[in-house]
Amino acid sequence: MKDVKAYIEANKDRFLEELFELIRIPSISAESEHKDDMVRCANKWKEYLLAAGCDRAEVMPSAGNPVVYGEKIIDPAKPTVLVYGHYDVMPVAPLELWRTQPFEPVVKDGRIWARGADDDKGQSFMQAKAFEFMVKTGQLPCNVKFMLEGEEEIGSGSLYGFCEEHKEMLKSDVILVSDTSMIAPDVPSITSGLRGLCYWDVEVTGANHDLHSGIYGGAVANPIIILSKMIAGLHDENGHITIPGFYDDVLVISDEERALMAQAPFDEEAYKRELDIRTVHGEKGYTTKERTGIRPCLDVCGIWGGHTGEGSKTVLPSKAYAKISTRLVANQDYNKISKLFKDYFEAAAPECVRVKVTPSHGGAAYVCPMDTKAYRAAEKAMTETYGKRPIPTRSGGSIPIVAGFERILGVKSVLMGFGLGSDDIHAPNENYPLEQFLKGIETIPYFYKYFAE
Repeated sequence: MKDVKAYIEANKDRFLEELFELIRIPSISAESEHKDDMVRCANKWKEYLLAAGCDRAEVMPSAGNPVVYGEKIIDPAKPTVLVYGHYDVMPVAPLELWRTQPFEPVVKDGRIWARGADDDKGQSFMQAKAFEFMVKTGQLPCNVKFMLEGEEEIGSGSLYGFCEEHKEMLKSDVILVSDTSMIAPDVPSITSGLRGLCYWDVEVTGANHDLHSGIYGGAVANPIIILSKMIAGLHDENGHITIPGFYDDVLVISDEERALMAQAPFDEEAYKRELDIRTVHGEKGYTTKERTGIRPCLDVCGIWGGHTGEGSKTVLPSKAYAKISTRLVANQDYNKISKLFKDYFEAAAPECVRVKVTPSHGGAAYVCPMDTKAYRAAEKAMTETYGKRPIPTRSGGSIPIVAGFERILGVKSVLMGFGLGSDDIHAPNENYPLEQFLKGIETIPYFYKYFAE
């Protein structure tokens, strides 16, 4: 791509100013008080897509938050790339752990610090700026469509229906996604697989109201203790999930593919130092990278009940709560897993409490074959800008709608992200290295070049 580096250098300050305008909008899809912010953010995206060179861009209604759609069709006979991203972000709590204001982005130590800096405003914005470069310099080699949603962080519930309703509008040859990460700044990689997801809300009830822990303690079940024991029973001593039937459909990865994955550099000692842990932990018989890529897992995302405020309160709580999730691998049906967990957990409750499990959201795992035209184009693009062939990786994260795209639209996605494990997405102090942001803008046009060829 001619003059891409020069274009980035001449415009990088403007790129950051525009990105910061997006980041300053607290588009938290999980919190209802930010409903107006979702609309504001969608409209800002529409403005940016038109300025970047789309001939058409609009904010379209869905059953939930609006979807931003844009397109530039240069020749119906040429290939079409559909760019997918999301403009919603995770909640910011606990706020006291942030070293900067989460919605007031700053550049410090070579990184952009803010909620959404990486996931996914920063990475989606790379796509818009790479597109702008190709349009403004007359080098766009194919048709481009954009679709940005506002519900990815809560399961993309409305986007499935949107895709069903707008199949013709969304027709494309490939879906390009930048919402994943690389192994390291100097080790390019392409995500060849994503884990699926199931999420549940759990409520355990003992007595019909909070009780005095002295008068009733020892005679009435404590829901927090019962819930803790039930959660502890979800894994055995080898880190194996104990839900009957949970592993029935898990595809066993071949020794050959495990060996290929093992070629990716991974410093376990550095990993432990970065996280300040003494040892790694997980399912016996698998490496750390395999545990987060080719194996399912189950985690408690939150647990609470009783008195959690300042000072002491001798109470035997009536209720305890937990949020539990599992990451799934290829061939596991998230609807089946959702029912397996609900049936098992409710049945495992002792008679002294009542347990209610409410499924929240979920999605299927996804695998992108490495022999597709799109994967090869991404591979050549990264080789062009990094000077080395990218390594295929299986991500531990989930983007449930990607499997939905294949099912509804009949199109494969290529996952070419530029985030890093140190970006702390979903956590306090989310950040994105400025070099990764600019390198993404430099690399993406080469994907279009090679895909069109």
